[in-house]
Amino acid sequence: MAGEIPANVVHETDTTLAFRDIGPKAPVHVLVIPKAHYADITSLAEADPALAGQVLVAAAAVAKAEGLLADGFRTIFNTGRYGGQEVFHVHAHVVGGAPLGPMLAR
Repeated sequence: MAGEIPANVVHETDTTLAFRDIGPKAPVHVLVIPKAHYADITSLAEADPALAGQVLVAAAAVAKAEGLLADGFRTIFNTGRYGGQEVFHVHAHVVGGAPLGPMLAR
């Protein structure tokens, strides 16, 4: 958000920003974030449900723009230590462009 790290921006609104993940896990791997800071999706949903909806609208716009609608994609929010969250600014992963395999490795 601060512009300190270069980002390949693919979608932006007044309230959201979407950019390519620097360590992609699929042919398409885009992060969608709200411009306002919230640590995780539960914090965002409780504090500003409308902004949470705008993040989902942005994720859908990214999926459409990246050509993922025909074959499908995943939208993932990692939350907390057990959920695999590494960056504590809420972000949705939009991933697709190839078969993604099972939901969990177990």
